[in-house]
Amino acid sequence: MASRLRRHRRTKIVATIGPASSTPELLSQLFETGADVFRLNFSHGTHEDHLARLQMIRALERKFDRPIGILADVQGPKLRVGQFRGGRVQLQTGAEFQLDLNPAPGDTRRVNLPHPEIIEAASIGATLLLDDGKLRLRVLRKREDHLLTEVVTGGPLSDRKGVNVPDVVLPIPALTKKDRADLAFALEHGIDYIGLSFVQRAADVLEAKEIAAGRALVMTKMEKPQALDNLDEIMDATDAVMVARGDLGVELPPEEVPIVQKRIIRAAQQRGLPVVVATQMLESMISAPAPTRAEASDVATAVFDGADAVMLSAESAAGQYPREAVNMMDRIVARVERDDDWRRTIDAKRPDPEPSSADAIARAAEQVAHTIGARAIVAFTSSGASALRVARERPDCPVIGLTPSLDTARRLAAVWGVHAVVTQDVGSMTEAVALSAKVARQEGFAQPGEEIVVVAGVPFGQSGTTNALRVARV
Repeated sequence: MASRLRRHRRTKIVATIGPASSTPELLSQLFETGADVFRLNFSHGTHEDHLARLQMIRALERKFDRPIGILADVQGPKLRVGQFRGGRVQLQTGAEFQLDLNPAPGDTRRVNLPHPEIIEAASIGATLLLDDGKLRLRVLRKREDHLLTEVVTGGPLSDRKGVNVPDVVLPIPALTKKDRADLAFALEHGIDYIGLSFVQRAADVLEAKEIAAGRALVMTKMEKPQALDNLDEIMDATDAVMVARGDLGVELPPEEVPIVQKRIIRAAQQRGLPVVVATQMLESMISAPAPTRAEASDVATAVFDGADAVMLSAESAAGQYPREAVNMMDRIVARVERDDDWRRTIDAKRPDPEPSSADAIARAAEQVAHTIGARAIVAFTSSGASALRVARERPDCPVIGLTPSLDTARRLAAVWGVHAVVTQDVGSMTEAVALSAKVARQEGFAQPGEEIVVVAGVPFGQSGTTNALRVARV
């Protein structure tokens, strides 16, 4: 069963599951079609809903004998206006409009803003965006209990629409009370990645990592301009990163988003961190059986950029064609990776190795595998670090990550080019080579007489000691 589900592409696929994809049959179809990681979106659904989906994914894992990653994406603080007398108003461009702490229903002149921290942090001239950026306000006057603004871009505004403040660092923690409850639930039930929303600074990431305490990896969602100002510090703190283009596209001018996407991917690659590109990748497939040509090109761009994974959101969670969306993404990725230009582009982006024995071995493994035409590089890895280092080199053969830890294997499901297999511990390089050859053959990577490259840490069983390389014949 395992070899039948070997992916013939390097870039992974993350599929969000929701009402449209929450049956064992559909989940099985999504996995067989190409999903490597499933995302649970804690902005929607109850803990009971998520537990049922989680149990279905783990049953699927046992059925196919393949590790599957689970990403629990917590909501983060949602900033919203209050309610209106009639549920909806029309704001006129050029008019004045007040945002205040008064909980009374609003009208065309004012509405409640139940977030005193926004009023406190905003400055004269600051921009406020409402309803995913459809309406734009500029602050004219500031008092303790209100902001008077000018409507720069008007339009309809209804109850509880979101507020974005792109110009201001808000004194708001990335984790709300709801997020902490969701995190406790997710960690208790063995998820692999935490999707962390509303990150503005490295301290937000470190707080989530402290709560996770090694039970899951933190995937920081880059969706605030303030996070870009602190990009290096955040990257040094996090375990993985997501280019969350939804909110990023609200708070940044649209023409900046592609540039920022490339910048984040490049920063992640330099550190060997898994990076996921997300939001609106095949958006039209929520209601259509095929994507637009522009969407296909968008997915291809992320693959050319070297992303570890591309993600489906509403397409697979609430759309009419979840299986078709995963299949289409799989087809686009696989086609791009067969292109000569893709290989040349990936090779040109390869970062310089760090001055460590582990990085030197990983670089040497890529070069040796390329020179001899090896069928795979096999990385023995307890924590996942060795497989990540090899994947950072973007070799032109697959990477087989052998690990005694099921948790590590699941986390590697999000990593470029890595086919993770849970195996027993080995005690010597001779055992490691024999096991590598056996697994490479069983999983369909190599035939008898073909060569593989094996990297490992000696002595075995110690994390972070990658220091040995061997060429072996199957």
